[in-house]
Amino acid sequence: MLPRVVSFVSNFLLIGFVVSLSLPCRSDATAEKEMTLAIIKPDGLYDNYTDKIKNAISDSGFRILNERLVQLDEDAAMSFYAEHSSRSFFSDLVKYMTSGPVLIMVLEKENAVADWRTLIGPTDASKAKITHPNSIRAMCGKDLQRNCVHGSDSLQSAQREISFFFKEKSPGSGSMGHDEL
Repeated sequence: MLPRVVSFVSNFLLIGFVVSLSLPCRSDATAEKEMTLAIIKPDGLYDNYTDKIKNAISDSGFRILNERLVQLDEDAAMSFYAEHSSRSFFSDLVKYMTSGPVLIMVLEKENAVADWRTLIGPTDASKAKITHPNSIRAMCGKDLQRNCVHGSDSLQSAQREISFFFKEKSPGSGSMGHDEL
């Protein structure tokens, strides 16, 4: 009799364990939110895409924590994009980013960096129109350089970039580079 009870109890526990593995796990702890930097570049502002971009941001679950409309001077643009200074497109990039005002925003949500990168699409807007037709760059970008928006490519870049424009938002940021325009 005792061996049957032990067998029954162990089967019962085994079944309970297997069932518990297959059920979704809920946690009342909230996931940590990230911040990322978003820039609407001069072409996005000139062509009146600001409201459409901000609607896409909101519709995608982001919160805009801070925003600032600025006219970058050459020194600021060169400093912000310093990691590209040895590349052939650097002077054109600086000229482009100083050609008009830009809207700088700090966005927040879980997985903000990756989700913003997904929402904006590939760097080359002409490719984005084909491969990611619902992306922001497909909507308002023109080509590889005039791609309408900027997005941090990592948490480290986001911290550095937020600190560049909003000193109070990102203490302790390092000097990591990013690979996107």
